Amino acid sequence: MREERQRALVERLRILPGPQERLSALAARGRKLPALPPDERTEAHLVPGCVSRVWLAASVEAGAFHVRGDCEAALVKGLVALLCELVEGLPVEEVASLPDECPVWRELGLDGQISPTRLRGLAAVWRRLRGLATSPAQVDGGPSSGIVANGQ
Repeated sequence: MREERQRALVERLRILPGPQERLSALAARGRKLPALPPDERTEAHLVPGCVSRVWLAASVEAGAFHVRGDCEAALVKGLVALLCELVEGLPVEEVASLPDECPVWRELGLDGQISPTRLRGLAAVWRRLRGLATSPAQVDGGPSSGIVANGQ
């Protein structure tokens, strides 16, 4: 299911003529997204390994993984939103078995446009998404996990 969603997202963004235009569109998208509420912009929700402060808040409802992200930098927020969109609503087991690396940057021709530091931070976000889905605290929604479990 994730692969089909990824293909559709890549196709939509490939309509734009080049990598710079795609990055601009993602930054504009990041500026339009609402911020996480203050109770989710906490140390427990921070993604380690990111230069820009990135927060992820996740929940599991009826076996489906739900995630919201936020960042103070509009471009990074747009890039994080794309990662969140790739996994939003998927079965938690599918998110838990994400591949080690997210191929979407390469597929969009952005891997040469995004700095190595930022790519490492985005890789940390990708790993954190997988980690949130595999966290043993997912059922009880422990505050350090970033997960809130509902409907289980």
